[in-house]
Amino acid sequence: MAHTDEHLELPGGRVHLLSGGMGPPLLFLHAAGGAGQWHEFHELLAGRFRVYAPDHPGFGGTDEFGEVEDMSDLVYHYLDVMDRLGLDRPHVVGGSFGGWLAAELAVAAPHAVESLTLLSPAGLRLPEHPIADLFLMTPQQLGAALFHDPAKAAGMFPAEPGIDDILAAYRDMSGLARFSWTPFLCNPKLERRLGRIVAPTRVVWPDDDRVVPIEHGHRYAGLIAGAELRVVADCGHAMYFERPAEFAAAVTEFLTELTGASR
Repeated sequence: MAHTDEHLELPGGRVHLLSGGMGPPLLFLHAAGGAGQWHEFHELLAGRFRVYAPDHPGFGGTDEFGEVEDMSDLVYHYLDVMDRLGLDRPHVVGGSFGGWLAAELAVAAPHAVESLTLLSPAGLRLPEHPIADLFLMTPQQLGAALFHDPAKAAGMFPAEPGIDDILAAYRDMSGLARFSWTPFLCNPKLERRLGRIVAPTRVVWPDDDRVVPIEHGHRYAGLIAGAELRVVADCGHAMYFERPAEFAAAVTEFLTELTGASR
């Protein structure tokens, strides 16, 4: 399916945006990795929805937006992106770091979100179940932490990466550090604010998540009114890279129940 590759002009810089498909609008907020690419997961979602997949400030092909300094700024940045795109109550789907962002967006502007799908989101502070420190890992350790299937990890982390691969990874990890270094990948206040979310919510988790323990999923589902937790088997934290069909199905089934969307 064809998709468009463009830049949006906003005060402060340009946002790189990939979009495709037809149907109800779906805003996808990416994880620390994978910015600037139209993945199989996007393609599957685009079979039923109009998917908008922007890069976060400092990730992929989006400018730095120097005034976007922390997660709260990032929330308002995305409210501006939604206004620029004319998105009125889109379905919001976020993975990992993007899932944390999606939850913060739904907390700050609950009536701007039609539905919320959180794919193994970071964002909560559970000292007894800490999030793994990705910044301390070698590429080999990172692959083992992110993937259940070592063969899939080998495909994502080539043995001899090129200079473009290295620079892209460095930029994305720098972007992640900018928004989540201290406190590490969490907002200690988020847990007590989740009750503000009014959108129908599904939380989806891989059963072999070695980065964000599944206890975080139970906490999210327990604190968001009416939320349900769905677990996908034989998968690691790099969920929509490792099992794109299963995670796309978990999203589309949920949203189809809500909207009656069809091909």
